[in-house]
This record gives sequence, structure tokens and C-alpha cells, in this order.
Amino acid sequence: MSHATSLLPIAGLHHVTAISGAPQRNVDFYTGAIGQRLVKKTVNFDDPGTYHLYYGDYDANPGSILTFFPYVGAKPGRTGAGMARSFAYSIRPQDFDALADRLEGVSTRADRFGDKVLQVTDPDGQMLEFITDTHAAEAPGAFHSAALWSAAPEKTARILTEAFGYAEVGSERGEGGEWLRLALPDSGTGKIIDLWRADTALRAQPGAGTIHHIAFRASDNDNQDELREKLLSMGQQVTPRIDRQYFNAIYFREPGGVLFEVATDQPGFTIDEPLETLGTALKLPPQYEAQRAQIEAHLPPVKVSA
Repeated sequence: MSHATSLLPIAGLHHVTAISGAPQRNVDFYTGAIGQRLVKKTVNFDDPGTYHLYYGDYDANPGSILTFFPYVGAKPGRTGAGMARSFAYSIRPQDFDALADRLEGVSTRADRFGDKVLQVTDPDGQMLEFITDTHAAEAPGAFHSAALWSAAPEKTARILTEAFGYAEVGSERGEGGEWLRLALPDSGTGKIIDLWRADTALRAQPGAGTIHHIAFRASDNDNQDELREKLLSMGQQVTPRIDRQYFNAIYFREPGGVLFEVATDQPGFTIDEPLETLGTALKLPPQYEAQRAQIEAHLPPVKVSA
């Protein structure tokens, strides 16, 4: 495959959103075993009876944000073609073995494009990875990459290269399929997308343990508008801008079936609470504030262990 590079490259990954089961188990795993900070406790804007939990590095930087819609009693999903496969954090090479020892029992080791990969299974069956990266020390807790199980890798690659500014940098066989790596031209964390074509077809089934969507970074509204116009010119059906309180978002389902979002860096997660106390209080969008008592009574309590 060979595609032209866009003049409007994005800045990398903004966040990943997944589906889980019971929220307390999710909080325990991601703040405990994985060591991320709960940076925002809010509700699903489309379903205020359900939490929307955000994890990230201490400063809640774009590129470190992992979010979950946790549903008590959610049925297990199954990752398949047309869905994101996994997300990966960067880790310093010298820290890899210690982490693998600490997560023994819920992890396996692999190699991809010359880097060590620790594949971890969360309590709902979601795969997350840690990949060795010499840039990891520059942004601890940030994403390395996301892996997409595209149903049409060539068409997905065209969106990533022509609209988003990625370039193809390598391919290899491994883990029961073919990998194609795409990267943004500047170095750093969160700059890589790996496309995976499995040797055997498997139908995706949304549910607990699966990724809902992948979000990319737009620097501001103007950059987002330019990207939206480019996507529309390529025949993609893109939503108008939606205010998500902590960022503005547009959405489209790319030709390989994966739901993509483009999110702005601003206004950020400290718009409604200070950095020091992020994630400690339930934050509601203005349209639901009048229903706070009913919403709080319905949501199961969650807390972060010291």
C-alpha cells in the first residue's frame, strides 16, 4: 500500500473508550494493577444512569486518557473485524521485566516490530499492552499505540494517511495475522497505529471487554474543522461538532468498521475541578445537574483505594 501524506497531520491519540462490567472492579484494576489515575468521574452523556470513568496520567494529558462505560451485569463482548483490538502504553525497556513479573498470571509476552510487548487481560477480558519505547520517560503513563482489527486495512490506511498524516513504516507477520504499522512523522508517545488482518475471520460482538472507539487529537476547533472537511471530501459520514464538556468531538465509522473520533485538546479536564482533586467528585454536564440527586442514588458507589 502507498498513500500520500496529508498536510493536516493530527497530534496522535487523544483517548480510547471501552466497555466494562461493574465499575468498582474496573477502578480497582486500572488504578491499582495498572497504576493510572482516575481523573474524571462523570456520566455517559447519552445515558446518565451509567458512569463514564476517565483514567490518565497525573495531569490528565491528552494521549494518556482511557475511558470506560461500565455496566453492571454487562454481557461479555468479543473482539473481531471492524473493531479496535487493543491499546498500548509505552514503557521504558529497563522496566519491562519487573512489570511482567508483577502482572504474572494476567499477562503474556510477545514481540512486535522489534519491541517487547506485554499483553495484559483486564477483569472483563479486554487486552491492553505495554510496549518498550525509548520515549516512554518523556511522558509516563501515555499511550504507545492502538491496534485496529480492520475489516478493510487498505481503506483504513487511506484514511489514516491521506486525512490524518500517518505514513506506513513497516509490516510483518505475527500473532496469527498480518501487521501494518503507521506512524506520525514526529517522534514521541501515542503516534502509532497498528492495523491487523487476522488469518481467520471473527465477527465482532460489542460488550464488556471490547473497545467502543478510538479518539485522535485535534489541536483546536479550527484544526478539527479542517479535518472534518477533508473527511467529508473523502466520502466519510462525519457528525457535526459535539460538546463533550472536556473536549469537542466529531465521529465517523471508517471504512474498516472502527468508530473514530477526533477530539480537541481544550478545554481539558481541569475545567470543572482542580488538578489536585481530579476524579474525586461526581461531575455532571449542565443539562443533568438538576437531576443530580436521582442520578447519584442510581449509580453504584465507587472509590479509589489509597
